[in-house]
Amino acid sequence: MKNGTVQKKRGPEGVNQTQKKICSWAMTMAIVVALILIVLGKKAVAKGLVLGTLFSIINFVLMRTTIPLTLGHSRAKASLIGLTSVLFRYLILAVPLIVGIKFESFNFAAVVVGIFAVQLALLFNYLVLERHSGEGK
Repeated sequence: MKNGTVQKKRGPEGVNQTQKKICSWAMTMAIVVALILIVLGKKAVAKGLVLGTLFSIINFVLMRTTIPLTLGHSRAKASLIGLTSVLFRYLILAVPLIVGIKFESFNFAAVVVGIFAVQLALLFNYLVLERHSGEGK
């Protein structure tokens, strides 16, 4: 702490902390909303939201893991690694979408919303927490 404020950690440790925070927020919010939806009798919507959020987190972790693999390679090899990573992550994201289409016990629209849970958590982190606390400056 410096002058009463928490300093951000830099480097891989800081990135890992941010990733854990964002993923935790995304899943916590999905579970809270899902519990409310279950109480309201919307079990399929709740299940779709949690499923989409889970795969959103998996996608985010895979992205964080594969991006450094492109460093230190020729442009052609880095491009191939990047393209393979993107295609693999698209395949992973197709799983909840297919489940949402095939099974009535999962609401498709909720699955789609859940897939954007990490992006929404990142946006919330930037707009509300970092911007208003002065950390984003």
